[in-house]
Amino acid sequence: MEQALRSAALAGGAKALEAFLSKVGVGRRGEKVRCSCMAAMESRGLKTKTIVTLLGKIRFARTAYRCPRCGKWRYPGDEELDAVNTRYSPGVRRLVANFASDAPFKWVSQQLKIAAGLVISRKDCERIAEQTGQQVAGWFAQERDRIRFQEPPPPEAAKTIETLYIEFDGSGVPMVPEALEGRKGKREDGKPKTREVKIGCVFSQTGFNEKGRPIRDRGSASFVGAIETSEQFQWRIYAEAVRRGLFRAKRVVCVTDGAEWIRNIVQTHFPGAVHVIDLYHAREHLVELCKLLFGRDEKRAAFYKDKWWNDLDQGKIETIAEEAKLLLPKSGPDAKEALTAIGYFEANKERMRYNDFFAKGLFVGSGVIEAACRTVVAQRMKHSGMEWTVRGANAITALRCVIQSNRFEEYWEQRAG
Repeated sequence: MEQALRSAALAGGAKALEAFLSKVGVGRRGEKVRCSCMAAMESRGLKTKTIVTLLGKIRFARTAYRCPRCGKWRYPGDEELDAVNTRYSPGVRRLVANFASDAPFKWVSQQLKIAAGLVISRKDCERIAEQTGQQVAGWFAQERDRIRFQEPPPPEAAKTIETLYIEFDGSGVPMVPEALEGRKGKREDGKPKTREVKIGCVFSQTGFNEKGRPIRDRGSASFVGAIETSEQFQWRIYAEAVRRGLFRAKRVVCVTDGAEWIRNIVQTHFPGAVHVIDLYHAREHLVELCKLLFGRDEKRAAFYKDKWWNDLDQGKIETIAEEAKLLLPKSGPDAKEALTAIGYFEANKERMRYNDFFAKGLFVGSGVIEAACRTVVAQRMKHSGMEWTVRGANAITALRCVIQSNRFEEYWEQRAG
């Protein structure tokens, strides 16, 4: 009975929608319809189109125009309804994109049929999601270009954000073979299987918990990302930081793993920020250093690991480096690698003053961006058997970023506007 009533209600709604749309895109226009080549187009009468809507299939007739100069067709009614070159309504595309950002296309197709009575093939779900993701990416790009060339506010402008955090990292995504041609991999055979999606996150922090540890402001995290070079990504994360209040923040903090490309972006775009090397990455480097210095001597390795972790918490990086140099093997590949590992601490010593960071109430772990790599990338794009094109991966990344940033409604509202 429920199914029958729902079908009847949807059918009635579809008829009402058809009646409403019967007046869209028909009749004479005050101004001539122009082609992209600027020639005046000629009316060729009404042409009927079938569209899949949230209420089911509907048909509506709209005036068709053809350019006498270049032969192109134009349907102003389709433009008014945001239905150009598609047989799916904006509501259906929005629903599919939302679902497909979170689950495999085949599952989306099955669930739409069960839950909404919509018959949309797996391939069409993929097409809709990719097209919508590309449109979201274009919206992001327009916003980014606008922000990049904005005049920054004067230094005396009001600072209304207590602490703004900026974090970014990369996460590998399995790709189709064509997307990997000419690229080197990290495996022993040198063949790659993944491409790196660079992910950025911006959030604010005002308060602390009962233990005095910083707490991220609820709902303040926003995300950006794409498969692209660090030169391209730097503008993506910079624009997002500006949008979120870079120039209105009393304090800006970057928490990273210290990779060279990340360090360069921080130095270029956020030179006044407090740059913190993620404490857990630093500890991992210390564990690796102990392995290189002590080999199979597990007792000594455990002793110095504990000692140097304590020194690390106190920001005594010079102490760690000096003691490690005295313990270097006299020769061999381990000695060379250990010296490089020590160099990592020496190069980042000012970014590892954890005693100061603790005293200032700062986050010292990059947990937010690590979680983003899982929630934005891995949970959707690293399922067994998946392989992505660059275009597909970037489209889904854009969708997941706009949704995880709670900006999906904003995107659709500007489309309607």
